[in-house]
Amino acid sequence: MSDIDYLKKYYDGDISEGIKLLESGVPVQYIVGNVDFYGYNFLVNKNVLIPRFETEELVDYTIKYVRKYFDDSVRIVDLGCGSGAISVSLSKELGVTVDAVDISSDVIIVAKENCVKNGASVNFYLGNMLDPLHDKYDVIISNPPYISYDEDIDDVVRDNEPHIALFADNDGLYFYDYILKNCSSYLNDRFLIAFEIGCTQGDRVRDLAYKYLGDVSVSVLKDLSDRDRFVFIFGGLK
Repeated sequence: MSDIDYLKKYYDGDISEGIKLLESGVPVQYIVGNVDFYGYNFLVNKNVLIPRFETEELVDYTIKYVRKYFDDSVRIVDLGCGSGAISVSLSKELGVTVDAVDISSDVIIVAKENCVKNGASVNFYLGNMLDPLHDKYDVIISNPPYISYDEDIDDVVRDNEPHIALFADNDGLYFYDYILKNCSSYLNDRFLIAFEIGCTQGDRVRDLAYKYLGDVSVSVLKDLSDRDRFVFIFGGLK
């Protein structure tokens, strides 16, 4: 479906004004105010990143691994939750309560609305990644900011979506390094860490996992476009 067709189908406002916004470069999801993700509908505004198809794949892989390795009491935390797309979808699909963290209070407001809208069970924490947490988890999942500040990206993304959710220091690796360096005290003995990554970052994130976590198994998987897009780190799971 083209952006114009999507706008005509889902936009509740003046369609001519909607088309003007679209022609000015505003993403159609922000104009309409919502987006479908993993079979659920999520409210979005300029405070949150627009959920991508690739992140649906991250959720799908994670659900399969959780069902393979853990029982119904699995503890999951979503770091940098944004709109809540990941945490809400996992809660609904797995029938569990998920914890979710974001550094922006404006983002948490949107995520809480999406939790209620979709009838999910998510506990939200305001803070930077692991900082506000005190429990231990079986699964850490994150689609953190991973674009290098000098990387070329589409104007429609750079000009509209929140930079705090897009860009990271250290060639885009800052948050992977931070999470992997500090996550051990938040993990149970058997654990899964699930990351979405930039398509050139797989080997370096794998190296960080071995550097900080030692005896783990790491898989770098491709998205539907055949680009490295996901890193899964398995600890104590055979």
